[in-house]
Amino acid sequence: MALWIVIVGVLMVAAALTYIWAMDAWSLHAVIATILGVFFSVLLGCGLFALAFFSDKSGHDADVSAAGSSRPRVPQKDIR
Repeated sequence: MALWIVIVGVLMVAAALTYIWAMDAWSLHAVIATILGVFFSVLLGCGLFALAFFSDKSGHDADVSAAGSSRPRVPQKDIR
């Protein structure tokens, strides 16, 4: 899974660099900022999305939901 995330990150960086080249904004600072910004944004977004799916499939989310529902219910006061 991590390999696929890295491949997607590299493809997005290539697409962003192609866009920068097409818009004639090619400079060393723009290239470095694009590579770092796009790659790590894609890496972070895909990684967190994958963790959400793995957490759901492993059953950790169900354990938390079950733990929260077992609290005793506090009776509400009558406001009349």
